[in-house]
Amino acid sequence: MATSAPQRPAAPPVPNGRPGPPGRRRPRAAAALALAAVVGAIVLAVVLDVAGAFDRTTTVVRQSAPAATTRGTSLNAAALYAGAAPGVVDITAHSSTTTPAGPFGLPRKAQTTDTGTGTVIDRQGRILTADHVIAGATSVSVIFEDGTTRTAKVLGGDPATDVAVLKVNPSGLKLHPLSLGSVSAMRIGNPLAVIGDPFDFHRSLSTGVISGLDRTIQAPNGFTIAHAVQTDAAMNPGNSGGPVLDGGGQVIGVADQIATGGSGADSSTGVGFAVPIDIAKSELPQLEAGHAPAHAYLGVSAEDATINGGKSGALVGTVAPRGPAAHDGIRAGDVIVKVGATSISGVNDLVTAASSHRPGDRVAVTIVRHGTQLTRSVTLAKEPTSVATAG
Repeated sequence: MATSAPQRPAAPPVPNGRPGPPGRRRPRAAAALALAAVVGAIVLAVVLDVAGAFDRTTTVVRQSAPAATTRGTSLNAAALYAGAAPGVVDITAHSSTTTPAGPFGLPRKAQTTDTGTGTVIDRQGRILTADHVIAGATSVSVIFEDGTTRTAKVLGGDPATDVAVLKVNPSGLKLHPLSLGSVSAMRIGNPLAVIGDPFDFHRSLSTGVISGLDRTIQAPNGFTIAHAVQTDAAMNPGNSGGPVLDGGGQVIGVADQIATGGSGADSSTGVGFAVPIDIAKSELPQLEAGHAPAHAYLGVSAEDATINGGKSGALVGTVAPRGPAAHDGIRAGDVIVKVGATSISGVNDLVTAASSHRPGDRVAVTIVRHGTQLTRSVTLAKEPTSVATAG
């Protein structure tokens, strides 16, 4: 999930799981989508369409203003929390659902409440959160650290990257926007912190390290988010949409989901994922203007593969019948070894390569078919609204 907004190589869904729901849901089940047990599995579906290798439970992460620490190498948890907590907000999203009519009655409407976390990003009242926290909401409210509650307007959301931007009237508020950093300089082992409302325990702090980088996870629309940050910092329902902070207090990710190993549990397993702040930053101008970012679509699902000679690539499993890949001659069983000038050694490389392009770009895709290397020129399309509508 982005350096530049991930233009994902999407394709038909490879059933594996789906993105974790936002924070905690009241009467609805806690936002949980268990992520597949193994990252390998996810990688498989991840490739262009990630029909979800994990069933993930969303986790809310909060981030706050930079604290007095050495960025990326150490973490003063108390100082970080003191500086960042004022920039974190609690989010409550209300929505209504209609239940089917019973044998003796009419359909009934039920009210549901979802909760998550968000990060104040400027003094104009804009707040960054996860799209799945507020998707489908009829009304959204936010609570600031001092207890002030404001109704928020959803400026824009992107189910393809699971980020959204809200806005409140800043009049009379003492806002504490947090600084947005970057994942580019992060390394495995760097400390980080998450602030949010796990299980409605408001403004809880958890700490850990970066456990992995460039993971691929499933977006709410069923496609793939590249460059996700993996951490062992505890994230649980209610953390979704909150900031993930580096040692210096800068936001480097948006808390998104947790791996549950297929157990169906909706609590921390020590394997959590955040959408990189780089993706969110690249989409902010469009989201703030109310426009849905467009993502590139290749139209295949794939898995890691090794071909003769020990060369690695992405083995195409399925090809969307009416997608770009099918149109331009890529078939199931082909092994993609290069996209443009980028070598592909597996699904993660494929997702990353595709995400660097935009709809309409024509790219050379090098494949190995029955031992013969071929090149196909593919015009990437605009990603469908969901895996279900892809074809």
